[in-house]
Amino acid sequence: MQFSAHQIATLVNGSLEGNPDVMVEQLAKIEEASTGSLSFLSNPKYEQYLYTTRASVIIINEDLKLDRPIASTLIRVKNAYTAFSLLLELYNKMRLDKAGIEEPVFIHPSAKIGKNVYIGAFAYIDKDVVIGDNAKIYPHVYIGDNVKIGHDTTLFAGVSVYFDCVIGSHVIIHSGTVIGSDGFGFAPQEDGTYNKISQIGNVVIEDKVEIGANTVIDRATMGSTIIREGVKLDNLIQIAHNVEIGKHTVIAAQSGISGSTKVGENTVIGGQVGIVGHINIANGSQIQAQSGVNRTIAEEGKKWSGSPATPYNAQMRSQVVYSRLPELERRLEELEQLLLTKELSK
Repeated sequence: MQFSAHQIATLVNGSLEGNPDVMVEQLAKIEEASTGSLSFLSNPKYEQYLYTTRASVIIINEDLKLDRPIASTLIRVKNAYTAFSLLLELYNKMRLDKAGIEEPVFIHPSAKIGKNVYIGAFAYIDKDVVIGDNAKIYPHVYIGDNVKIGHDTTLFAGVSVYFDCVIGSHVIIHSGTVIGSDGFGFAPQEDGTYNKISQIGNVVIEDKVEIGANTVIDRATMGSTIIREGVKLDNLIQIAHNVEIGKHTVIAAQSGISGSTKVGENTVIGGQVGIVGHINIANGSQIQAQSGVNRTIAEEGKKWSGSPATPYNAQMRSQVVYSRLPELERRLEELEQLLLTKELSK
């Protein structure tokens, strides 16, 4: 895909300095760009590359003053980072602009497929599935019976969605993710064995959610495991049965949330966080990476850290004390020796 500097300037509502007809065919970082590349500069730390880059076109802030002439064509905008982000989004949409049904696929006769839907080869779509307009179902996706998928939703290759689950509109689910696998429910028996408890609920994913690769969201035992609107989940996350994640919460990789826990809105959870089951996490909580949460967090908007998790500031003070433990141990031994010497000298 090729675009002229003039076309790009029109898209980002910028003013041109240089050749309006120069063509670009790729996006690149300013320090790595080659001829035919479009780049941008917003961070002053990278300004040095403005004079050495081989990029054909560079988007810069409109108030940036130049020290010397530049070979590249410039496009000046109010905010270079925002403008370049817009172009990244447009570029990605064009790359992922697929439509039509490839072969071979299996689509049950009872399934209802919307307009302008893409279904990749080897996808399997079971009975009574409903897929909204402009959805994209990539190759090797499995969609179980009675699943509902909204419009403009994308399931990348290898996603599995078990029966009865509901996925909203403008949702993105990356490869290898499993939606609606059984919750971890087993009843201990007198002989030490475990009987499986049937998991008859489902998973409900609301609009504008994004789920990273190889994440697993278990179906509810009864009722629903719920991922509310605007939630962003990283790769390799485990969400257990009957969990509810509040609106616009973000969770980083390798975190796990145990069954029936409710996480509030606008919560930020770092990587490798573990949260026990049957507790509540207040709205706006911030939980630092590798923390372990073993009790309800009732106060909204607080930071937490450590395992077991404690208020962030207290944890930081504790870490200072931990770092001094060898010194404190040495001083204690010296005091014990001094007391022993005095006792013996009596």
